[in-house]
Amino acid sequence: MMLQQVEKTGSEHRNSPDGRVELSIVIPVYNEEAVLESLFDRLYGAMDRLDRSYEVIFVDDGSRDRSVAMLRQQYQKRPEVTRVVILRANAGQHAAIVAGFERALGDYVITLDSDLQNPPEEIEKLVSKLDDGHDYVGTIRHQRMDSKWRDVASKIMNRVRERISNVHMTDQGCMFRAYHRDIVKAVLDSQESQTYIPALAYIYAANPVEVVVQHEERAAGESKYSLFKLIHLNFDLMTSFSILPLQIFSVVGMLVSVFSFLFVLFLALRRLIVGSEVEGVFTLFAISFFILGVLLFAVGILGEYVGRIYVQVRNRPKFLIKTVLEKSVQESGPQHTATELEDAR
Repeated sequence: MMLQQVEKTGSEHRNSPDGRVELSIVIPVYNEEAVLESLFDRLYGAMDRLDRSYEVIFVDDGSRDRSVAMLRQQYQKRPEVTRVVILRANAGQHAAIVAGFERALGDYVITLDSDLQNPPEEIEKLVSKLDDGHDYVGTIRHQRMDSKWRDVASKIMNRVRERISNVHMTDQGCMFRAYHRDIVKAVLDSQESQTYIPALAYIYAANPVEVVVQHEERAAGESKYSLFKLIHLNFDLMTSFSILPLQIFSVVGMLVSVFSFLFVLFLALRRLIVGSEVEGVFTLFAISFFILGVLLFAVGILGEYVGRIYVQVRNRPKFLIKTVLEKSVQESGPQHTATELEDAR
């Protein structure tokens, strides 16, 4: 259980006369003070031009710069379409998105990074695909503006993932995606402690599609994904959606055992026929090191799966919410209240 503070203002809840929200934009934020003003200008302009009821849900993921203060200011400027969820501590991008999903009211939910590498002006392209009847819209970045090593590493991991799972995404690293309300509900109902949201949503989708979107250089600030985080993300993706690595190493283990046994028989016969010798010592070392390397790698893969089980059975909350800034429906007129609610996550 946890405490969360909710600041609310009265009057109309959304910009639609009947209170219905068509589009929810979920944006995780972590130390992005350098880019937020530009994001506000471009995002709200693009959404207003769509002429559809919408809400923007910012989820601050434990920022230590001025991001929270800037989000509060933006909420005060556009409270009718802005909601701000402030987490107590950094929980990770995907946990922050789940926090946004839990509060999204829209028929369509769109996730967007806060660094402006994916132009908000292209949200219309994703919404159009949802209007066509697709329940999941993935994206493919056109002419990626990331560093060369990240581009190459992403392509390699895309191919590996396609080989070992039934998740077929051309560009797994792009979080600019759109989901039907039913898919979001399925993701929330899954209750997985760690998962890669686009892949999890994909396996629930009945009619997925991908569109090509523009990719811009980071407007300001630095990427929050280090090499270690990228490796961890890909291991998480691999172990979440396939047991093929375990099956591969089971087969490899059996083959290595068979060949090792045959090699031992060969050495025994050779010793009986040729006699004692030392010329093959280094060959034995090489073979032993190879087998040891295979075993250690297999243990590492097994450890990833065991680790996921360990994290899942602890059943710790994915995140803790500190504050939520949003409007409430008050027929009696404008009011300003602050309440504390208990909620489990």
